[in-house]
Amino acid sequence: MMIVVGYPMSQSDKDKRIVTIPNAISVARLACVPVFVWLVFGRQDRGTASLLLGGLGATDWIDGWIARRFDQGSTLGKILDPTADRIMLAVGVLCIWIDRSVPMIVGALVVFREVAISLVTVGLAALGARRIDVQWVGKAGTFGLMVAFPCFLASRSGWSVQAWFRWAAWVWIVPSIVLSYYAAFKYIPLGARAFREGRAARLTKLD
Repeated sequence: MMIVVGYPMSQSDKDKRIVTIPNAISVARLACVPVFVWLVFGRQDRGTASLLLGGLGATDWIDGWIARRFDQGSTLGKILDPTADRIMLAVGVLCIWIDRSVPMIVGALVVFREVAISLVTVGLAALGARRIDVQWVGKAGTFGLMVAFPCFLASRSGWSVQAWFRWAAWVWIVPSIVLSYYAAFKYIPLGARAFREGRAARLTKLD
């Protein structure tokens, strides 16, 4: 009888993995985005839409926890997770803003920040900057926004408790916007350093 002895997977092989539970969760969260849009504009069901968006935001930590707890982190996951967060937040904010369930100034502040961050991120990547790891303050701001905006939407749902959701929305939105803009300014030196390090790495390869 032949016994096959398995060898532990190297860190390099782990980083290259594509099919992992955290990645599957991120893809599933992205797949729910069109459903949210349909609920808001197709069915005009603000209540259910707010529950879906709030649930997606509340479960943001699950894929990261599984990746750390069960050693299922990957390079794709480090890109897919924040990308899913960014898409869900952008689509959610735009839909709720268009629906006029959130004050115009609040929506404008969040949309301006998201557009600016996205343009800078794409620009740095095009210039060859290394990837910038997500900072906890940015994750905290995003989480707060993912709570506040569903509350704004639920505050126009017709539910008997919609006044409570309006109050909760304002409690969450103010510190979340402050954290989001603080994180954006904090990324300025990080982005400059990532650009320098990426440029140095390219020059080293050329040598």
